[in-house]
Amino acid sequence: MRDATAVQAPPRIPGDETVPAELLDAFHAYERAVVANDLDALDAWFDDAPDTLRGDEGGLLVGHDAISAFRAQRGGVAPRAIERIEHRPLADGTALLVSVSRFDAGGRGLQTQIWRRTAAGWRIVAAHVSARPRAFDRAIWREVGEPLAPAVADGPLSGLSFAVKDLFAIAGSRIGAGNPAYLDEARPATTTAPAVSTLLGGGAALRGIARTDEFAYSIAGDNAHYGTPPNGALPGALPGGSSSGPASAVALGQADIGLATDTAGSIRVPASYQGLWGLRTTHGRVPRRGVLPLAPAFDTVGWLTRDGETLERVASWCLDGDAEAPLPWRFRVPVEALELVEPAVREAFEELLAALGRTAPIERVSIGDLAACHERFRTVQAAEAWRVHGAWLDAHPGALGGAVAARFAAAAEVTPFAEQAAREQLRPFAARVRALVGDAVLILPVVPGPAPSRTAEPDEIDAIRTATLRLTAPAAVAGAPSISAPLLTVPSALGPAPVGVGLIGRAGSDLSLVRLARALADAVS
Repeated sequence: MRDATAVQAPPRIPGDETVPAELLDAFHAYERAVVANDLDALDAWFDDAPDTLRGDEGGLLVGHDAISAFRAQRGGVAPRAIERIEHRPLADGTALLVSVSRFDAGGRGLQTQIWRRTAAGWRIVAAHVSARPRAFDRAIWREVGEPLAPAVADGPLSGLSFAVKDLFAIAGSRIGAGNPAYLDEARPATTTAPAVSTLLGGGAALRGIARTDEFAYSIAGDNAHYGTPPNGALPGALPGGSSSGPASAVALGQADIGLATDTAGSIRVPASYQGLWGLRTTHGRVPRRGVLPLAPAFDTVGWLTRDGETLERVASWCLDGDAEAPLPWRFRVPVEALELVEPAVREAFEELLAALGRTAPIERVSIGDLAACHERFRTVQAAEAWRVHGAWLDAHPGALGGAVAARFAAAAEVTPFAEQAAREQLRPFAARVRALVGDAVLILPVVPGPAPSRTAEPDEIDAIRTATLRLTAPAAVAGAPSISAPLLTVPSALGPAPVGVGLIGRAGSDLSLVRLARALADAVS
């Protein structure tokens, strides 16, 4: 029998300080065998007994011989790393280990093992494996294929797949907008939205049509009709919306790219909540033909990815960025934004600024009254949303979930006078943002705190929504590109949670903004 415990263990991981040294060595050696698919070593680490157990979503295996036979046919597992471990002693010489694995291609898994000290050393006597979530999850996907639509050419995106938010026209498919009544009446599109065609033309395959919050009028990520997609970075938390489906698909490794829209933060918020890279493009930079609108004055198209390199590949292909001038390595921090964030986020953000300040000038500036900006933005957004969808909603009473229904009910009350006044009042704020990004880049936390729990009370969610929109609205008001980069980690009730760092650049600097964000990530790592 092989004694893999002689191999040096990898670097420490959270929780391993409570595990006895010999058991920890055995656990790490077993993990190395899993990643290498070393069948002899794996057989050795399971107790050679007729009552040894192994279970997963496929069923329960009893006995070492049955487990060995299964493993020989499995073909190995995807590359992964252990990011957390919990140890509980059960009796003398018996222990429970529960570990969380992070897959290189996205998503997380859970391994629960009972180890027993035998004459041969520590061995597994029972194990249960919860693999990363797999398609088809109806809370994430409306329609999915292998692929749903193949790439139409080889290109720089070959080998990648994308999930499209259920607002984009795809020839032969219907737009559902996150609402079953709307989907039932929709007719199949005769043409495909240019934003979809561009990805297909770059070599990416369409994995499927992913869920959205109803009519994209939310940032929580829940849907009263189809459920709440899982948060791929923080189990038990809301995923962020309204691009919740594409974001979860990317975070869980079910797609490489999320094609989505951002009106008031619908790309940046789920990116922040799920530890993704997310780009809201300059207003009008990416064609919105074939995309169901919410508020045309602010609607934009953009992308979500698990890493900055992939986002740069996508932006380089989809945008004509060759003529873009590099953005200055100079940053401005809106002081009003820091007043909105939770203490742990502010502390982590200040540490990031300290690291960044070693290579770049950083200036703290006033951006203006964020509460007033949000209120006026909300008025214009509501007026436009009702113009787009009001007639259908009047004809379908009761078709919406509660929170979105309340939002549209308020939108119906916005008068033309109030809308016009709000537009005029937004102009100086937009001019202020454009002036601040003329020779620098704005930097701020994307959201006030980590993703809230799925069980949070409605009043708490509403308060978080208000604070979040005050942070995300300035880029929308100015029509400027904005990126969320997963550079902060803060404590939360559900565990360590990601929070995005937001960058806002001048109009038309989208690709340069992605490149600058990647450079920033390198500078502060």
